[in-house]
Amino acid sequence: MTALDPILAARFARITLDHIGREYPYKLDHILTGPHDAVTPATLHPIFHGSFDWHSCVHGWWQLLTLRRLFPDLPEAEAIAARADARLTPALVAGELAYLDRPMSAGFERPYGWAWLLALHAEAMRHDAPWGGALAPLAAAFAARFAAHLPRLTYPIRVGTHFNTAFALMLARDWAVEHDAALVTLIDDRARDWFGQDRGCQAWEPSGDDFLSPALTEALLMSRVLPAPAFAKWFDAFLPDLCRGEPATLFTPAHVSDRSDGKIAHLDGLNLSRSWCWRSIAAALGAAHPVATDMAEAGRRHLAASLPHLDDNYMGSHWLATFALLATVG
Repeated sequence: MTALDPILAARFARITLDHIGREYPYKLDHILTGPHDAVTPATLHPIFHGSFDWHSCVHGWWQLLTLRRLFPDLPEAEAIAARADARLTPALVAGELAYLDRPMSAGFERPYGWAWLLALHAEAMRHDAPWGGALAPLAAAFAARFAAHLPRLTYPIRVGTHFNTAFALMLARDWAVEHDAALVTLIDDRARDWFGQDRGCQAWEPSGDDFLSPALTEALLMSRVLPAPAFAKWFDAFLPDLCRGEPATLFTPAHVSDRSDGKIAHLDGLNLSRSWCWRSIAAALGAAHPVATDMAEAGRRHLAASLPHLDDNYMGSHWLATFALLATVG
């Protein structure tokens, strides 16, 4: 497995610094209630109007702050801090909060952007800087949205894109462990309700624009929710044929035919997120698990398939470095 070192970290940082403030092109998740709503991305989102879309800008900031913490001597660390000082401020956060209060904004970025904002706040709080405090009201707003939404969500969403329930709950749970014990309990209860009895996963994936593995993302969430012995029992029933290399689709990196197509470019993200999942699940199960070696090798293959292509085209470069960071450090 490729380890994150200063050279690779600097590469990730340079890619993201190049797009974190790039306003155009930009894909809005925006409902117009009248002509007055037809305004620029920077007007609507005073912080998160770069990186092609709102959620990519949010997790781009998470990636930059994480790199600054892990490698404080990076040449890019000073630029990261300067940009954070300018953008992650109470006044600009108030603008982002105002967008959430608009009519028709209740489902804005649900659940992917919600979860990444919580992850960003958790990371910002680890720095000796005012950024975490500035972001706290926005994190509280999204945590409240999770708390209100999860009891109403009868069925989990199992797709391999932004709407995936398990991925969002992983990020939200990581934040809640430090900041909201009640939300941890709610997430764990819902995860057990939705996924606790899943058996014999067929893993019919990938679909043509997946960047998450529905099977592995669910398993990784359950590794956080269940105690280690219970997780091992659940996992072996969920994917009972791994010892025979089945489902083969989970061990095979996705082929990316056109990295200029934003949807097809998602498949590079699938390779990177699968690498993260395989490595993290293997760690949760321990080296003695019968498939530990195979899982580690699958993680290496998936990472090797897409790590060289992070900045081949803006359709990937505006977000893939975040998932490369997950794959190399998690």
